[in-house]
Amino acid sequence: MKNLAASEIKKVNIDRTGFFGRFIDLVRDSVIPYQWETLNDRVPDAAPSHCIENFRIAAGEAEGEFYGCVFQDSDLAKWIEAVAYSLMSKPDEKLEATADEVIELIGRAQQPDGYLNTYYTVREPGRRWTNLRDNHELYCAGHMMEAAAAYYNATGKRRLLDIMTRMAHHIDSVIGPEEGKLHGYPGHEEIELALVSMYHATGDPVMLKLARYFIDERGREPRFFDIEEEKREGARRDGYRDPGDYAQWHKPVREQDALEGHSVRALYLATGMADVARETGDETLLDACRRLYDNLVHRRMYITGGVGSSHYGERFTFDYDLPNGTVYAETCASIALCFFMRAMLAADPDGRYADTMETALYNTCIAGMSLDGHNFFYVNPLEVWPEASRKSPERRHVLPVRPKWFGCACCPPNLARLIMSIGKYVYTTDGSTVYTNLYVAGEAKIKTESCEATLKTETKYPLDGAVTVTASAGNYALAFRIPAFSREKFGITVNGERLNAGVERGYAVIRREWKDGDRVELKFDVSPRRVYANYKVREDAGKVAVALGPVVYCLEEVDNETPLSGVTLPASSELSCRYLPDKLGGIVEISADGTVMTDDGDDSLYRSTPPKKKPTKLTFVPYYTWANRGEGEMTVYVRES
Repeated sequence: MKNLAASEIKKVNIDRTGFFGRFIDLVRDSVIPYQWETLNDRVPDAAPSHCIENFRIAAGEAEGEFYGCVFQDSDLAKWIEAVAYSLMSKPDEKLEATADEVIELIGRAQQPDGYLNTYYTVREPGRRWTNLRDNHELYCAGHMMEAAAAYYNATGKRRLLDIMTRMAHHIDSVIGPEEGKLHGYPGHEEIELALVSMYHATGDPVMLKLARYFIDERGREPRFFDIEEEKREGARRDGYRDPGDYAQWHKPVREQDALEGHSVRALYLATGMADVARETGDETLLDACRRLYDNLVHRRMYITGGVGSSHYGERFTFDYDLPNGTVYAETCASIALCFFMRAMLAADPDGRYADTMETALYNTCIAGMSLDGHNFFYVNPLEVWPEASRKSPERRHVLPVRPKWFGCACCPPNLARLIMSIGKYVYTTDGSTVYTNLYVAGEAKIKTESCEATLKTETKYPLDGAVTVTASAGNYALAFRIPAFSREKFGITVNGERLNAGVERGYAVIRREWKDGDRVELKFDVSPRRVYANYKVREDAGKVAVALGPVVYCLEEVDNETPLSGVTLPASSELSCRYLPDKLGGIVEISADGTVMTDDGDDSLYRSTPPKKKPTKLTFVPYYTWANRGEGEMTVYVRES
């Protein structure tokens, strides 16, 4: 099983009229230019970035001090990667020239020994590699490596690839198992998966060697970060001593049973583990990935595909601890979850990974950006009370509207690169079998062992459940994921004849000699449905959520009577839906009869009689569309009577 090669990603063309087509156009036409302006500090009233200026200072072309987070370089790297995927699907000479120019700037900021990091070059040039735990040198290198591989695959230009190959060899000269080197690993994982991308682009064995080393060394005794901190004489002034689980170095990765600590770090690590397991055939590593996945989806993931339940450390806490109003669920964490699922699909073909990827993609990921592409969420709550966001210390991280930018702006460019690379996630292959993981309108040419298959997909999914795939001639198999929500009710026809296809690990597999123009029609059940959390999720006991296909819905104040905390959806109420092309970019709206608590004139804080209720019409909209119509209450879960 494998993901599509770089040359094949270019051949996955997303139909601009489909669901994701409009997001791709939005990112290409609006988000990428907007983010370039923010990186250059040219957006009024937005938090400053200083990212490009940091590179100019590091290159000796400007005077000044480093500004921003220690990982500020990574914002530019993710922007370049988004540009690369944009160029794969739609050439743009002006955009490519802009990217070429900034890549030359990056090259001028690189040090003679291959080192590249503007924070240390400008602010602490004598302290390189002294704080791998906290200061993100390897994380920034990883993001720039991913950008380098993507840009090379998009354009054939090696400039950034060569820059980052030099950086990788510099890292190899400093860190590794050999005597005299640091026996370390990154505090914030990312480089592990990036090195595998570099290995695919360059064929250089140093890349895979380093990736495997970082994974194998993590958590071993003596623990590197303890040694490193002693050398720095306990440099953290706050007295905090990390027990290890925050950055996943509490035990060797093959002994870990749950994703712990900082959610983005944990999922980048898991992605790297799955990538290295696939490349090396390491079943012990793949088994660890399976355990981490099982714990995540059965005990620690939100219905929206959000992960990381606490803003203290942006982290996982414990099984079934999934608060709605104080949640963190960073956009980057759900993006990282998509990375992990793509890696698992290539290593272990199972439709459940695609189900999870789809959930994160259609909900938390795209909720991280406004529908005009100019505002972004870092935190993705399942419940918002604007007054609490303003006044409660426990909820100040939960914003009721998306800001233009962040001082710590990891999420916006991360989302841009994810959306522009959607073609990477749609298909995987295994010998002569093509697996369809996501249902996205468009056309793709996919190489199998027996031939190159051309597949044209027509669908409005997830707005409805009809999918038509037209195949080219050849002897190959098509494996169609049957979404978990429709596993009990779906239909497949081939050239109009009903097919009773069995489901193998989440896929209906059709093996045959295809003729040009053969049509496969799939029908999934995307009728609105109720979803209940496990009773051990205490905040959701007695409550229900509403979904349609992979899309989770929510109530917003703008459509409903408040307080939303006082709303009830009776178990007997029918969920009805209608398509509204002019609302929120075109959505299926769900409505139902419900009740809402009402003011009866009694202002007593406590009383012996229950509050009065009155009938109300409840209007649910897709979660990814919330906070596009001003500030107001929002909730995913509602009480059920």
